[in-house]
Formats: sequence, structure tokens, C-alpha cells
Amino acid sequence: MEISGKIIQILALQTGAGKNGTWQKQDYVLETTAQYPKKICFSVWGDKVSAFDIKLGMSVKASIDIESREYNGKWYTDVRAWKVEKAGTNGDDRTPDDILLNDSSPDDVLPF
Repeated sequence: MEISGKIIQILALQTGAGKNGTWQKQDYVLETTAQYPKKICFSVWGDKVSAFDIKLGMSVKASIDIESREYNGKWYTDVRAWKVEKAGTNGDDRTPDDILLNDSSPDDVLPF
């Protein structure tokens, strides 16, 4: 699954030690560019934190996995990004909404 939007908040880096060694996790809040924007918090784990180099205000497209688990009768959901690309990696930093709103030409004629 993919989500696109702008990074509006970067939460504190979390680190720890487990049976497999040390770990690190970074949470980001992304706001979608839809007509009714949604805020989505997603996590990046391990070496990908520095590899993705996500900055505040950056427009990104994140490939995510969503997983829920139950603990003591309550459900918890994780949104983990396994790939993050800067929006417009083809040289165009506009969102799809920007393109639709700004790419009309005077030659565009409605069929009715």
C-alpha cells in the first residue's frame, strides 16, 4: 500500500536493546493532499531511518505495511514504511492535485 503527502511532524528517535541487538525507530506524521486531508503516523525502523533522510516539510510517497495485534483485549495498529521516496523523483515536485488544478490549457474544451 502507498500513501503520499507532506511530512508535518517528526517525533523523537527511539532506541533500545533487545535479544537481537540494538534497534532504532523513528515516527513521522504525514498529512495527505486529498480534498479532506488525513494525518497518518508511520514508523521507520533500523538503518532505514538514516537511509531515507526524511525532513520536515518534505513531500513523500511511502510504501507501507499495516498490521494490527491484540494485547489484553485491546487492539494496536502499526504502520511501517519499508520504502520512502521523495515526491517528484522524476523532477516534478507537484502533487497530483496541483497537476490537475494547474495544468489546464486554454485549448481544453468541455464536451457539453
